[in-house]
Parts: sequence; C-alpha cells; structure tokens
Amino acid sequence: MKKSLQTIQAIPPLNREIEVQVQAHLDDLTKPQGSLGRLEELAMRYCLIHGTHLPMLGIKRIYCFAGDHGVAAEGVSAYPKAVTPQMVSNMLAGGAAINVLTRHVNAELVAEIGRDWGQPPK
Repeated sequence: MKKSLQTIQAIPPLNREIEVQVQAHLDDLTKPQGSLGRLEELAMRYCLIHGTHLPMLGIKRIYCFAGDHGVAAEGVSAYPKAVTPQMVSNMLAGGAAINVLTRHVNAELVAEIGRDWGQPPK
C-alpha cells in the first residue's frame, strides 16, 4: 500500500495553463468543433497531462475485439454468424481493412478474440 500511495502522490497536477491553447488547436482541426465528442475530451486530458498542445505519441496501438455475442441470432446483423470468424481469420492473417489502417498509421494491432465460435457461453 505504501508504494501505491507514493506513486499517487508523485503524480503532478494537470497543467491547466495550456488549456486554452489545446482547445484552440482542437477547434482549428478540419472538423466541426466538438464533433469528436469524448475523443476530444480525452485528447484535451492527454495534452494537459503531458503539458503541451502537441504531445509526442509513443507506440500507437489499435485494439480490435471480436466474439460471438449472439447479435446475428437476433436478426439485427447485416451478415450471418459465419462471417465473423471469417473476418477474424482474415484480420489475423493481415488481410482485413483494420490491417490496412494500422499499417497506414504505423500502429500495432492487438486482437482479442472471444469464446470459441458456436460453443454456448460458460
């Protein structure tokens, strides 16, 4: 407990002095102001934590999650259930649209695959 308390106490407060500059930068991007909603809030917080309106990003990661959640069985999916494992296989082989996007932005793709296809939940 002592180590966690020391770690928490070592975290400096947010640098609110640059908040106006960060917001001006977000508002100047080619998009309607505030159109990215929560993402803009997270960008603001990230900038304030790093103390700059243009923070250097580390390793970029895109997380992709897939699983048999039963939506296709409800008749609301545009595709049959068999398409999901095919898409996952294609993604894991590097041939899906998400792979193109990750390569384009030089990001790492982290895939989390849910339970076995066709098996009832435990």
